[in-house]
Amino acid sequence: MTAEDDGLVRIGIIGLGNIGGYHAEFLGDVDAADVVAGLDIDATARRSFAEEYDVETYEDRAELFSVVDAVIVTTPNRFHEEYAVAALEAGVDVLLEKPLAHTVESAERIVEAAHAAEAICMVGFNNRFSNPVEVLKHDLRAGRFGDVTHVEANYVRRRGIPGRGSWFTSKDVAGGGALIDIGVHAIDLALYFLGFPEVVEVSGTTRAEFGTRDDYTFLRQWGTDEGPGGFDVEDSASAFIRCADGRTVSLEVAWAANRPNTDEFVVRGTEAGARLDRNSHELTVYDGGVGGANHLSTATVDTQESVTHREEQRAFVRAVEAGTLARNTVDEALAVQRVIDAIYRSSAEGRSVRLDD
Repeated sequence: MTAEDDGLVRIGIIGLGNIGGYHAEFLGDVDAADVVAGLDIDATARRSFAEEYDVETYEDRAELFSVVDAVIVTTPNRFHEEYAVAALEAGVDVLLEKPLAHTVESAERIVEAAHAAEAICMVGFNNRFSNPVEVLKHDLRAGRFGDVTHVEANYVRRRGIPGRGSWFTSKDVAGGGALIDIGVHAIDLALYFLGFPEVVEVSGTTRAEFGTRDDYTFLRQWGTDEGPGGFDVEDSASAFIRCADGRTVSLEVAWAANRPNTDEFVVRGTEAGARLDRNSHELTVYDGGVGGANHLSTATVDTQESVTHREEQRAFVRAVEAGTLARNTVDEALAVQRVIDAIYRSSAEGRSVRLDD
């Protein structure tokens, strides 16, 4: 849609919890955008958001759509389809928080709606917008690493289960646990570094080793803890992903594990490799040569700090203004969702799962 006469893209937030407020805060630093409305089914959330950001809030989505150019959907996963599809059918551009949906079937319906709509739908894989990731992706495209054959993707917390009893730990609402919550980021970045090749086979195992315990020990937690009765998802997953061209991804994901935290990606290529620590933003490149004498080189890449959600929002606003989307597409998000679904199926069936049958 087109922006108002003042040149600002009018944005509404759908889902006024913590993530919705997070987006609203960062949009204040995006010059071409203006948060003008919010929507939530909870009256308390609507009232709090209206007071905090001095905007109108709504319960009826049609009313919201009538006053905005675009929306950011930050609801629990189960409700992504409902609001994203309705917005797209109304001609309203959408930035949809990850994952695409709580199930692969729901994700497919969102993609179908996005393909049929004149509006755009961008998916919120914000980690792609960190400066080290941008540098690494640039060098991958430029061929610096030669043929990239394998990516190690790790996102492990020593203790980091969201409040047990929250929607994050409900399979019916979230669609799963650690894998669909934080593993989705690791899978997306790994496939992004590889250029999203076709995935043909997935083998994985999910586990619930900590969230189901009465004596789950933690030092900090995002929400209140209601104990194991509010936990029916996995808290870790291990997987191996094979692509049609022979390239592979190994995945380790955990909300809780008896090991140090790690948020590390290792990219292995024939001419060079790289290690990215997403948490510390450290990027290291490894290569070797024979010039002068046989040698190995290790280079540290320094970049400016970046706020990934803000950069993601800026890219979304530019896409709304241009009327076309160049990155973070629903098709890429669906590829990630299908891998997640295959890991769950592989774990349940105790065998590898083919995606190309």
